[in-house]
Amino acid sequence: MYKLSDFDFHLPDDLIAQRPANPRDHARLLVYDRQDKSIRDDFFYNLDLYLPKNSTIVLNNSRVEKARIVIGNVEIFVLRQMDTSHAEALVRPGKKFRKDKTFSPAPGIEIKTLEVQDDGVRILHVSPEFDNPVWDQYRLTPFPPYIAQNEDLSEEYQTVYAKDEGSKAAPTAGLHFTDELLSALRTAGHPTLELTLHVGLGTFAPVKTESIDDHIMHSEWFSIHPETAQNLSEAQHITAVGTTSARTLESIVSGGYLTGQNPGKNSSETTKLDFSLLKSAPTAAGSHRQFIAGSGSTDIFIKPGYQFKAVDSLITNFHLPKSTLLMLISALTGIDEMHRIYSHAISKKYRFYSFGDAMLII
Repeated sequence: MYKLSDFDFHLPDDLIAQRPANPRDHARLLVYDRQDKSIRDDFFYNLDLYLPKNSTIVLNNSRVEKARIVIGNVEIFVLRQMDTSHAEALVRPGKKFRKDKTFSPAPGIEIKTLEVQDDGVRILHVSPEFDNPVWDQYRLTPFPPYIAQNEDLSEEYQTVYAKDEGSKAAPTAGLHFTDELLSALRTAGHPTLELTLHVGLGTFAPVKTESIDDHIMHSEWFSIHPETAQNLSEAQHITAVGTTSARTLESIVSGGYLTGQNPGKNSSETTKLDFSLLKSAPTAAGSHRQFIAGSGSTDIFIKPGYQFKAVDSLITNFHLPKSTLLMLISALTGIDEMHRIYSHAISKKYRFYSFGDAMLII
């Protein structure tokens, strides 16, 4: 049983990146080889030098939406818009959002708190509806709290291939790619595939339990196209870009979190998977897995002891202490190696978190 403190480390404040690398692919790249436990230092534009031959690169094409609403001293972080007038949200100050209380933070706007959940999430009713243009002036990009709010960086906080709006935070491992680098990787024999997972509390909610086994993951919505699932089933080697891509792949691989004999709790009503592809999708010679197309929700929690079924290599950023993201990395490298890698990164002054540098685990 792992304790939360097992995933703690000290990070100097000056290593928290406030701006992205420019150009994007000039971020530094730490390469960790699980076979010989070697660590190499390079730059992201040299990614092809380290990717296994013909590895298929899987990208999360979710786009960050302006989910942060600030009206004076009132802040509403919309986690899920339930319909045009109802939302699940994190709010502050909490005293303004007590159950059954209605207030007006600005002329013409009224907000009523319908429910206060145990984790602090509110169910809100708003007037006018969210699609009314009056809200536009108050919407901001939801940068993480360790990055100063700067709307000038809003496009830098999107991947170059972002399409499907719905994320509350960027799938940051993808921020390092440029169109030119993606084209060069494809030319070098690394096809790219896209899926969608809208980043939410499942990715960035802090762990508050002493035993990590007691942490409850929030579910996040995903979608994967039938053609993508078939191409994944034919792939000999898969490199996931980011923990969100990795968690999606591990959810929809045959025998995975949502497809095995004891699927995760979100696999029934909200999740629609096309299992017919298990019989119809051809696999490449030597391939040992198939992937299921569909959409729905996953609350998969990957931690040490987990056996990866879909992901062979992973591109990721450097994560917060005690986070579920760091636990996923530890599942791939082992917890002792994770600490060794992070100690190396800190000693070499890699930049951390959303706008920071990258790591490739092969």
